[in-house]
Amino acid sequence: MADATAAQAIHTETSVDPLRPVRAWLYLVAGLILVLVMVGGVTRLTHSGLSITTWKPISGVLPPMSLADWQAEFDGYRKIPEFIVDNPGMTLDEFKMIFWWEWTHRLLARAIGAVFLGGFLLFLFQRRLNWRLAPPLGLLFVLGGFQGLVGWWMVSSGLEVRTDVSQYRLAAHLGTALVLFLAIIWVARRLRPVDKRMMVPAGWFWSVGLLVALIYVQIIAGAFVAGTDAGFGYNTWPLMDGGLIPAGLGAMSPWWRNLFENALTVQFDHRMIAYAVTAYAIFLLWKGRLSPGFAGVHGWMPRLMLLILVQVGLGIATLLSVVSIPVAVAHQAMAFMLAGATVAYLADMSRAVR
Repeated sequence: MADATAAQAIHTETSVDPLRPVRAWLYLVAGLILVLVMVGGVTRLTHSGLSITTWKPISGVLPPMSLADWQAEFDGYRKIPEFIVDNPGMTLDEFKMIFWWEWTHRLLARAIGAVFLGGFLLFLFQRRLNWRLAPPLGLLFVLGGFQGLVGWWMVSSGLEVRTDVSQYRLAAHLGTALVLFLAIIWVARRLRPVDKRMMVPAGWFWSVGLLVALIYVQIIAGAFVAGTDAGFGYNTWPLMDGGLIPAGLGAMSPWWRNLFENALTVQFDHRMIAYAVTAYAIFLLWKGRLSPGFAGVHGWMPRLMLLILVQVGLGIATLLSVVSIPVAVAHQAMAFMLAGATVAYLADMSRAVR
């Protein structure tokens, strides 16, 4: 009888939950951002990112509609260093193949903005959003617009002197996308009904917070691997260039340039951070089995460990396959999913820290 009463109470609570549609909308936006990141990965790996040399937020929604339009786009591309140095023999039909990836990437980004704004205005009209919730969501919309600006800032770095985009700006572009993705998941998870029986030690909360920070740093390190094409070299594991610690890590001067511009060092750092994330997660799993255990919200911890192991496997496969596009894109997507799952765990705990 008590179980039936409890079940009825849960059903009543969830059936009248006015924020359930809001959460579903936020998860939809987060999912679209994940798809956008995957399309961006393909765009990068197919060298399509510089195919559109102008930024037209409104008129750019439409692709070229005539042969003259296509020729105008191609003429713009033929003026930049990537064409002159790397692709001087490219035909118009070959150009169309890279154009469609970049156009799809930009169109999807615009679509995400429209879905976010549309949902925000709808729920504001329905009064599902109060004055405590509306400002943070509005700030997320602004962050999404800023992400678009960062994307063009990144593209512009490869239009005049370089034959590709700056790895620094690529890292900034991916980093802001990740912040937006994680912020949306954080807000969505915190809109769930609170389980008042759950209590979380503050030390454990901050321990998981450190895991989030490590994963974030690792994803940014991965952006530098992509930006320097470091994944196309040293395609062995566990040894790298014949040793656990290869020679030449500090070949550039000043020393800090090696961290961001020396392909050998960039890949080595990415490997080492991956080992650190894995070791720290194993430590948390070992510690967590004793206290606080894996019941309730803490069921996230063994799932995170599984995601990390899958991600490590994808990273090794990406390296050994010399950056196979499907494997590399799966590796990038899994990185975002891992970060998102860890933030979801953190958000679930945040309202029950003692």
